Amino acid sequence: MARPHLELGTHGRVRVYPDPAGYRAVCLYRDWDGVTRQVQRQAKSKGAAERALAVALRDRGRSGTGQEITPDTKIAVLAEKWFSELEGKSPSTMQAYRDRLDRQVLPALGSVRVREVSVGLLDRHLAAVRASHGPALAKMTKSVISGMCGLACRHDALKANPCRDVARIPSQTRRAPRALTADEVRSVRAWLSENATARERDLPDLVAFMVATGLRIGEACAVSWSDVDLDAGTVTVTVTGTVLRVKGQGLVVSRPKSAAGERVLELPSWCAALLRRRGPSSGPVFPAPRSRKLRDPNNTRRALREAFLAMGMPGVTSHAFRKTVATLMDEAGLSARSAADQLGHAKPSVTQDVYYGRRRRATGAAQVLEQLG
Repeated sequence: MARPHLELGTHGRVRVYPDPAGYRAVCLYRDWDGVTRQVQRQAKSKGAAERALAVALRDRGRSGTGQEITPDTKIAVLAEKWFSELEGKSPSTMQAYRDRLDRQVLPALGSVRVREVSVGLLDRHLAAVRASHGPALAKMTKSVISGMCGLACRHDALKANPCRDVARIPSQTRRAPRALTADEVRSVRAWLSENATARERDLPDLVAFMVATGLRIGEACAVSWSDVDLDAGTVTVTVTGTVLRVKGQGLVVSRPKSAAGERVLELPSWCAALLRRRGPSSGPVFPAPRSRKLRDPNNTRRALREAFLAMGMPGVTSHAFRKTVATLMDEAGLSARSAADQLGHAKPSVTQDVYYGRRRRATGAAQVLEQLG
């Protein structure tokens, strides 16, 4: 009589034979490519050989022959495959994911095998990350691990994504936005202009430009003279990217994450006069103080923190200028849509919830910002 036909992913009768090393458990298994192959495992006792074969058949059934990711694959290998297949992410996002892998995922979980990943294991790990680094970083770590587990599921190495059932990570309580008053802005600009260290670091003009535009510090550092139109009746600047540091590449200009980030802004007359005094030239409008190369936003943030501390304004950051622009536009009666267009937000709700310093109501920005000159 012919041997019964095996369905895909099933095995035949298990037989155990004596072996010089103990016992050998053997059976036929029909792999996912349709080919029937012999599978065997050896052990010192009959029961141990049968158990070893059962584990091998279980894992073979989950993964299938030829799959790159199997239940026995280590998290370190899964992580690299997941990262290599990422597409459509900005350089800053890729760098953030790489940092989470290198700092939060691989040191703690790199040697764990895919089949050992459980809801409890991930829940404990993410709780530890939150305790050490805060909820925002824990949420990004969870997103990275979830993407990795999703890849394992697509390879049939996991039956379900365990990240779906871990405990919710509470959001960090947002501090109320700190927007500067017009008098405070003028005081800050005056202090920077009179301070020798601030002048050496080219902070007075950079801060004035950020106050006039509401640009992020990375966006301001990325503006080149080719982005500035000094010949038009109304002087404008075109925002096309942001400066960030990419491991292995150094400082680069990255395109905005959304279409809203690319925008053309009118400048107040006092800022137009400032730019005419500085140039026009070539390269970045605000280069590194001792070169014509791109300016490092992180170094600039550090310099501004030191300046604010010296002014007696601890806790104020470079983002205060963006909040100030949004708040002044709000107080002048301009719409949230106009403020969002000025700041490069795709959704006006982001501008209202995060960047308005006071909510008294609720782009024409150049006219409103004349008062800060």
